[in-house]
Amino acid sequence: MSSERWDRIKQILEQAVRLAPERRGAYLDSTCGGDRGLRAEVESLISSHEEAGSQFLAASAAEALDLSGVPYEPEYQRIGHYRLVEEIGRGGMGQVWLAEQTAPVQRQVALKLIRAGMFDGEVLKRFEMERQSLAIMEHPSIAKVFDAGATPDGQPYFVMEYVPGASITDYCDRNRLKIRDRLELFIKVCEAVQHAHQKAIIHRDLKPANILVQEVDGKPVPRIIDFGLAKATGTGLLADFQQTRTAGFVGTPGYMSPEQCDSSAADVDTRSDVYSLGVVLYVLLTGSQPFESTSANRPLEELLRSVREDEPPRPSAHAMADRDTSTARADARGTEPKQLASILRGDLDWITLKALEKDRNRRYGTAVELAADLSRYLRNEPVTARPASLSYRVQKYVRRHRVGVAGIGGLVLLLAAFAVMQTVQLRRTTRERDRANRIAKFMTGMFKVSNPLEKVGETVTARELLDKASTEIDTGLAKDPEMQAGMMQEMGEAYLNLGLYSRAQQLFEKSIQAASSAGRAENTETLRTMENLAWTLFQEGRLAEAESMQRRVLDSRRRVLGPEDAETLASLGNLSNMLDERGDYAEAEKTQREVLEKLKRVRGPENSYTLASMDALATVLSHENRLAEAEELEAQTLAIERRVFGTEDLMTIHSMMNEAVLLGQLGRDGDSEKLLQQTLEVERRVLGPDQPEIAVTIYSLGTLAAKHGNAGEAFALLTEAVDGLPPREAEKIGEDPDLKPLHGDPRFDALVAHAKARTSTLAAK
Repeated sequence: MSSERWDRIKQILEQAVRLAPERRGAYLDSTCGGDRGLRAEVESLISSHEEAGSQFLAASAAEALDLSGVPYEPEYQRIGHYRLVEEIGRGGMGQVWLAEQTAPVQRQVALKLIRAGMFDGEVLKRFEMERQSLAIMEHPSIAKVFDAGATPDGQPYFVMEYVPGASITDYCDRNRLKIRDRLELFIKVCEAVQHAHQKAIIHRDLKPANILVQEVDGKPVPRIIDFGLAKATGTGLLADFQQTRTAGFVGTPGYMSPEQCDSSAADVDTRSDVYSLGVVLYVLLTGSQPFESTSANRPLEELLRSVREDEPPRPSAHAMADRDTSTARADARGTEPKQLASILRGDLDWITLKALEKDRNRRYGTAVELAADLSRYLRNEPVTARPASLSYRVQKYVRRHRVGVAGIGGLVLLLAAFAVMQTVQLRRTTRERDRANRIAKFMTGMFKVSNPLEKVGETVTARELLDKASTEIDTGLAKDPEMQAGMMQEMGEAYLNLGLYSRAQQLFEKSIQAASSAGRAENTETLRTMENLAWTLFQEGRLAEAESMQRRVLDSRRRVLGPEDAETLASLGNLSNMLDERGDYAEAEKTQREVLEKLKRVRGPENSYTLASMDALATVLSHENRLAEAEELEAQTLAIERRVFGTEDLMTIHSMMNEAVLLGQLGRDGDSEKLLQQTLEVERRVLGPDQPEIAVTIYSLGTLAAKHGNAGEAFALLTEAVDGLPPREAEKIGEDPDLKPLHGDPRFDALVAHAKARTSTLAAK
């Protein structure tokens, strides 16, 4: 039902309930004309009003449905220190006026005034409820109450903060806010609703029109208004204002929760507001309500039935449902229809649908839980709304921490969880039960040793479990190549993150072979495995093979996912890294700038993909000897990552390392060494021992020591670092210009020889 038709129904309804029953027919004849659907809607609501014994659509009911009626001019143009300027809002209970306060301060305010003739006990009680609700809340996103009183003839009013803003949906569309910016604004709304709930107040009419946005110091700030339908919960200051309505409903159709749509429901709680927030989120993401019909004449009862019984479509599907409007809606979100659907698909689908659960026990329990899941999405962390599959969690973790997974213990737990979940999910058919049994048998075998006496008094390490599983996976899951490919992929990532590139390469290659035999050569997971293989070859210094594989992945992702999908752009960014490594700096910079521009548009300026691209571009600029430009970009990247992800995120750590190196190249050795020491301390605390990132940091400290003539300290650091460096880094020690002060020292020759021998050994393995 369109908002225009709903407004029309409200106007006719308000007049009809005031007329004597014998006069209503003629009135409806004249106002509804030949629109039978309109007349049926009004008559249905009148019938509900009469069945409820005048409790549904009388004075209090008009308020419940937010009815607006005949033009009204107040008896007083000045009330106390307030001069009424113009009417800016109207509901069943009264009008809201823009007013000018003249004393003791001069300012614009909003003055809410009960309509003449509505001074019955229930309306007065609810009016006071709204005033008290606003008075006890203190939140930057909730309008404040300044004053209260009554006109000379006893007409109650209260004065509140004037919010000269547009509705949240209009503001976002008008400014073409991207999805990320909309979510950040919406999170503030959730926090304000949570504040109200903590004050034992349920709003019960959350909708875009009651969430205004105004700019403060150039930044959008949401303000929740109109607590006229609020309900107090529990005991306390507002307990006397609690009301129970057993007939009719309270709220705005389309934004009401299923329990609000049920006229017999008397126990609406804070989760009803969570549902309404879910609808607002749905509109912010897609441009329309989940049950909004393409027909403006959809009956009210049909809409309410849909809310109670039908499942809402996924936002990603809804965004593409109407070709006539999908382009305009995507444009209002700074993107294109396919890209919008891609952004919404997955986590945002899950989060929104969890907020819109029919069963409130399956909904988010609080508004802050909804906000927390959206924050996790923005930080590229796993969200609670989505089933926590192994591949999903690892994908999120790797995406959030580009350097790699910190430890193997978490992987083993994930593998075990994966097996348990598969055992539960794959019991629907005999074939699936067989698969679950094979997985369970394989996982159980991981924890067995050939001779129990061999491990008495010892602990089986996570690395031993991983090695055992990786050697037995060929036979343990040979009958299920699809599952085998997935397990090999996850184990390969574990080895890659440990810097064990040869073993990772073998598993990735086997995973690709298994996936191909299962007919999944271009599956998204297979493409991820191919990307990992390309990166492994790159780390091993096999640049030609790595670039060839990377281009294959890029071509496939462009074809399968589209040219502007985040995964496709990530592949293009990795190709730029490889071009940079082989010295084609101009092409590397051109490619990385293309990636960065698209990521900022598609994913936003503070997304992990975007920040990784900024970091990579800074590296290319440094190789082009544009050091000041590179350091400025790296410092900007690091500042965002510290704020968005925190200081212990691996992405932040990586940028700290790069920033430190750039500071050293600019001659700011003191700043460089200080930042390197900070980086090393965080790495050791977060990553644990034997990680390639730690070796790279120690190596950088060694080059600084060499630069300053501290040969003893330099050799100690370099010797500690060399065994942990990636092969491509170890190979270049002899050619590193920063180590020229050590040339001629026998210890340097021995260090270079050791590095080359280690690289050869790893290659042989």
